[in-house]
Amino acid sequence: MDPYYLEWANLLLRWLHLITVIAWVGSSFYFVFLDSNLVKPTSPDLLEKGVDGAMWAVHGGGFYNPQKYLVAPQKIHSKLHWFYWESYFTWMSGFSLFSVLYLYNAKTFLIDPSLVAWTPTQASVLALAFLVVFWLVYDRVCQWLGFRENGERWVGGVMIGVITLASYLACHWFAGRAAFLLIGAMIATSMSANVFFWIIPGQRKVVQAMTTGPKLPAQELIMHGKRGKQRSVHNTYFTLPVIFAMMSNHYGFLYTHPQHWIILVVMMLAGALIRQFFVQRHAYHQGRASNPWPYALLGCVFILGVIVAMAPQASPEGNAQGDPPMGPQVREQIVDYKALSVVLEARCYPCHGAAMQMKNIRLDSPQGVAQNALNIYQQAVVLAQMPMNNATGITPQERALIGRWYEQGAKTAP
Repeated sequence: MDPYYLEWANLLLRWLHLITVIAWVGSSFYFVFLDSNLVKPTSPDLLEKGVDGAMWAVHGGGFYNPQKYLVAPQKIHSKLHWFYWESYFTWMSGFSLFSVLYLYNAKTFLIDPSLVAWTPTQASVLALAFLVVFWLVYDRVCQWLGFRENGERWVGGVMIGVITLASYLACHWFAGRAAFLLIGAMIATSMSANVFFWIIPGQRKVVQAMTTGPKLPAQELIMHGKRGKQRSVHNTYFTLPVIFAMMSNHYGFLYTHPQHWIILVVMMLAGALIRQFFVQRHAYHQGRASNPWPYALLGCVFILGVIVAMAPQASPEGNAQGDPPMGPQVREQIVDYKALSVVLEARCYPCHGAAMQMKNIRLDSPQGVAQNALNIYQQAVVLAQMPMNNATGITPQERALIGRWYEQGAKTAP
């Protein structure tokens, strides 16, 4: 595919993915909020109808009165709205984006030869296996342990271990940026699979039983409700870890760190703890849950711990990144375009030269360099994201040279 059209596909799929993510996460958060704020009614007419919880809310100039039935209402008097297309389109758009960015360009974005020299086919198949195997393991753990005594704690503990192992393997088998995104995609796939395989089918059976289908035993109806609630709650705890894993691949200082798999696991765990705070605080105000603040504080402690642990150590004469020492004369040395072009030719022209223009960017002329000066500085020096996976072997000294060139005015006169 032509790089220009590939970039448009990337942009439009990313746009669609963000829209559907917002819709899905928004509805998920809203229903968790409802579950935490619904209060068992005392009104005889509501109890007679089977209402298990209700609340009043005001928004947009009107009043709302959501009611939840533990099993099913005796009759639905208006159109029944289903919440599943948000999940399905989120997964489909996300998988399409993953395919365009990483599977189609596996050699560039998925493979880091310094870790494992996979072929593009091998890397793509293994990446897809992460999505499938994680779902199978997670689903089986939920079925085995989920409804036993303290089952959810066992499920949580086991899955933290599984995610930790998957993060370690992904970060040692794939390029760092791809590894972070792959872990996010792995968990997100299970979230959509929860909706597709358990939540919606269970709800359909309940609706069918109360309308046109055969009547099911009350215990079976209750079990469908419990299983749907279980997987919905899991999805809400997965949400913040997935969002962090997805967005962190834009920050090179995270996925290029020597212990990047530990950073990923700790930050995702912090996200889950903070989500627990938001889930529990509503019920806490109703007197139905313990104080949730320890979860938020522990999550913040984890984040601060990562920040402190990752803080760069300045060398006596070097910079904050610990680059090789540079004396005052070296730091003040004027970097002209000729010196810069030597670095660009060796490290940037392979992807942004006459033969190839990734992202429609060309850097083999003074005009092209001038047009992209800020982008070069941000990507190669500040974020250290380019060259991708450092495929061309740029050195810290060369990054420092580009930085000095930019800070001295980014002159491009030959």
